[in-house]
Amino acid sequence: MLKNKYYFIYLRRLQCMRKIPFILLVLLFATESSAQFEKPRNLPSFDYKKLHWGFTVGLNSMDYAIKRAENASVYPDVIGFQPAGFQVNIVSDLRLSDYWNLRFLPGINLGSRNMIYFDPGSWEAINLNDLLDIDPSQDNDPYASTIGSSYLDFPLLLKYRSERINNYRPYVIGGLSYRLDMSAKQSFSPDDDDLIILKRGDVYLEAGFGIDQYLQYFKYSTELKVAMGLRNLMQPGIYKNDNVAYADAIEGVRSFIVMLNFHFE
Repeated sequence: MLKNKYYFIYLRRLQCMRKIPFILLVLLFATESSAQFEKPRNLPSFDYKKLHWGFTVGLNSMDYAIKRAENASVYPDVIGFQPAGFQVNIVSDLRLSDYWNLRFLPGINLGSRNMIYFDPGSWEAINLNDLLDIDPSQDNDPYASTIGSSYLDFPLLLKYRSERINNYRPYVIGGLSYRLDMSAKQSFSPDDDDLIILKRGDVYLEAGFGIDQYLQYFKYSTELKVAMGLRNLMQPGIYKNDNVAYADAIEGVRSFIVMLNFHFE
């Protein structure tokens, strides 16, 4: 019974994410419809530049993939997979061929995650709508803790573009990124409300796709991208007595970020 209710939380996340393919299909359909008619091309020589620059603004939603320990006294999870973060990047794009580009996009990525810990025996008394209103400083069940992240972001990505269709050019993108969380703590202090502490640095595998749109004076792109952390972020052996139960409930934590980016080049 308990396990089924936790599955309900993940189903709510999946229902939100199911809207993403629908939105992208609408965008692709609009692009295909506009391709039926030949139009004057904006920026006809843009794709022949060896190197060009730009900037990115975007929204993100952060999550953790948690590997839970067997027979733990509390049950950890992340609630609230919502677009709540913001990011800014500098675009440097190197043309490799007619279809391939190498992109380096250093920037800042801000966001947060809401960690909660359930007592498995008290699940029936929990109201899902009130989970994010729990005060971590009070003796409540479930306990809650907000983990804020301020990443320095260093993605190095390969971009493969299709043939240009009038003033549109769909593409796929993928590669690796190193992120350093400047807000992550290295140890507990007496005033800490944090229940766990995570490592600062992580390497991410990134993949996504988008559409380049050539306007009169610049190129604008809409891109959806997913980043999956490859490192276990749990910090071993640094917990106070009050936090041992929360740390022992988790065997591993990996980061997961969904980003909607808008590039101006």
